Amino acid sequence: MSLSDFLEPDRKWMQLALKEAEAAWDEDEVPVGAVVVHAGEIVGRGRNMVERLQDPTAHAEMIALTAACETLGAKILRGCTLYVTLEPCPMCAGALVWARIDRLAFGAFDEKAGSASTLYDIPRDRRLNHQVEVVSGVEGERAAELMQAFFRKRRIAL
Repeated sequence: MSLSDFLEPDRKWMQLALKEAEAAWDEDEVPVGAVVVHAGEIVGRGRNMVERLQDPTAHAEMIALTAACETLGAKILRGCTLYVTLEPCPMCAGALVWARIDRLAFGAFDEKAGSASTLYDIPRDRRLNHQVEVVSGVEGERAAELMQAFFRKRRIAL
């Protein structure tokens, strides 16, 4: 079994997170999308809604986690994986720990706020009461290209 074969299920779910990111773009939001998967089913979806809701906490991960908790009827998300197109910020990485999610798979690294390996490593911090398995770079090039294109478009519009 090659590494590519091992990552194939992650790619499938990340492609759905990328669709959420594209929907965020269409709504003039920073294009970040997320899905929460449990037992082979999506139990939560989210995309950035910061501008629409005028809420700095309305990140894709937070929306997806809230939806998953509602779907599963629980605040603890054991057995779940969060797929998100951009490395989580400190707030979102902390929420993953509090939700006790098992696994995080993210696409593009975030040099300015990444808190799952780049600036901090909150999900795997042994000082916290829960650690999250982290897989990085899943569909990372596509996720990074989407972010770069969005901000390039914004700069041209200014």
